Amino acid sequence: MAFEMIGERINGMFKDIGEAVAKFDPKPIQEWAIKQTEAGAHWLDVNVGPTATDRVKAMRWMVEVIQEVCDTPLCLDSTNYDAIEAGLEVCKKPALINSCPAERPKIERVFPMAKKYGAGIICLTMDKSGIPKSADQRIAFAMELVAAADEFGIPYDMIYIDPLILPCNVAQDHAPEVLETLRQVKTLSDPPPKTTLGLSNVSQNCANRPLINRTYAVMAITCGLDSAIIDVCDDDLVEAIATADMLLNRSIYCDSWVKVFRQR
Repeated sequence: MAFEMIGERINGMFKDIGEAVAKFDPKPIQEWAIKQTEAGAHWLDVNVGPTATDRVKAMRWMVEVIQEVCDTPLCLDSTNYDAIEAGLEVCKKPALINSCPAERPKIERVFPMAKKYGAGIICLTMDKSGIPKSADQRIAFAMELVAAADEFGIPYDMIYIDPLILPCNVAQDHAPEVLETLRQVKTLSDPPPKTTLGLSNVSQNCANRPLINRTYAVMAITCGLDSAIIDVCDDDLVEAIATADMLLNRSIYCDSWVKVFRQR
């Protein structure tokens, strides 16, 4: 299975997207949808951000304007599940729901919704008490989420376990625990759940962020990372991911392996 890139840039936390959502201006959103698709994104993360006064309306609008210019599948990102459902209602292709922690009320809201719309789910290895440090605690949460998939009839390979990497400048000791979690996740079911990370989090507020991102990406891929929310326009990062993918025999070697990876 080849690596899946989820483009991070259509997020209201970025100034240009936040302003576009506040004004219902489609231009920046559509430009980034096209740019990320041309860069090889397999999914586009869509997050209305904090500027939206009506997140339900904003999410539905964002999905519609993105689909006017590209047909890349969408990853709908919000803590407001009504907003996610509004987006799912107008998605032309099966989407990803980003995200659901190991909390029973949220599982009971998200998993039936995913079943109804044929969506995958990014599942977070945490509960209301926060993100655990150890791989063992993360795996315990992952087990709960995989069990929920079985309970609600979601195929295991439509579950994306996110072990939640934290910035290395404040939580450096979490980085190896996340790698160990990625290794162990693959033993939880047959077929195993997929895995993902919000990769840019590992370098937040650090020096030389691109170097940290691409190094950790390659380390994580060797431990079983199947996908990540990334800057798909960072050529060095994508080239490192494509090369790791090829060297792990997940894609066939050719002299233009990076170009082929982007065009999948």
